[in-house]
Amino acid sequence: MGPVCIAQESAYKDWQDFAVTTQVLANHNMLKVPQNQVAGHQAGGGNLGPLVDDSGHFYKPLQGDERGSKEVAFYTSFSLNTKVPDEIRKFFPIFYGTQLVEASDGSGLKSHLVLEDLTLGNVNPSIMDIKIGSRTWSPQASEDYIAKCLKKDRESSSLLLGFRLSGLQFYTNKEAVFRKPTKKSVQSLSAEEIKLVLKNFVSSNTSTELESKPDCAFASVVFGGPNGILSQLFELKSWFEDQTLYHFYSVSVHMMYEKQLASEGRNPRAEIKLIDFAHVDEGRGVIDHNFLGGICSLVKFISEILRATDDCPIKALNYLLGDEVENLVLSLRDKLQK
Repeated sequence: MGPVCIAQESAYKDWQDFAVTTQVLANHNMLKVPQNQVAGHQAGGGNLGPLVDDSGHFYKPLQGDERGSKEVAFYTSFSLNTKVPDEIRKFFPIFYGTQLVEASDGSGLKSHLVLEDLTLGNVNPSIMDIKIGSRTWSPQASEDYIAKCLKKDRESSSLLLGFRLSGLQFYTNKEAVFRKPTKKSVQSLSAEEIKLVLKNFVSSNTSTELESKPDCAFASVVFGGPNGILSQLFELKSWFEDQTLYHFYSVSVHMMYEKQLASEGRNPRAEIKLIDFAHVDEGRGVIDHNFLGGICSLVKFISEILRATDDCPIKALNYLLGDEVENLVLSLRDKLQK
């Protein structure tokens, strides 16, 4: 990629009148391809995709059709909507506006959303992108687009479960590498395979291949606890049980944590965010049952994993401190049960 040009677009009132100032950035390394993107269009190899800088900004190229304008409209509306509770805003990327940026495919200046880089500060994050909803298309979409989405929904777990995996990467402590399966292989997983992936996501014995008997050593600290993934999903679910501002189609839950920190007994920085808002419609006073149903289904899956692995804290101790500590804990538990 050549020298990067950025033109700041400052919006006024309805975001249709722009004052544009162009600034040429001499350092062509300032914008780069994200290393931890697991789904969506990806830059590199002459393709058009997102870029990041070292200041915590994520530059997402706006799609040329109505999807681009709809995503800008959503972020603008959401950022200004006083009906959105402050505690819910933490689940959405920070929106910094739009900028004209030299596109990653070399096609020249192109308008980009400027968002928060969700992976900034993470070293080796394990990430899962989960597309929510049994229906990923808006009723207002064209017939051709609906047919395309419906085909994907039927061929994946979307219709059955209310969500599907769009992409993921596991960090494996032993090999110190990432397992990053293809998007196509991830999207075609069955319900049981998805449950196995979720278990592998929080296991210490995950290798470059899916482990058939994952130990779920980190489930209690990543999925469970007051600040864990499940608690965050419940908070989000509570809002969707009442909110009628928006209907979210083809929006994903971006789930992330640091396995290395979990293995060291430290805060794994488990976090979820909602991403991709090119298909959001006005709620018009109606609850978004499609999205709510998908969140409830994901909550059910993760809750079942936690219930089935109630000895995860023991396994985590074993991973951290060895068999002697595990034997001691098991012995104490046996005495308490007698």
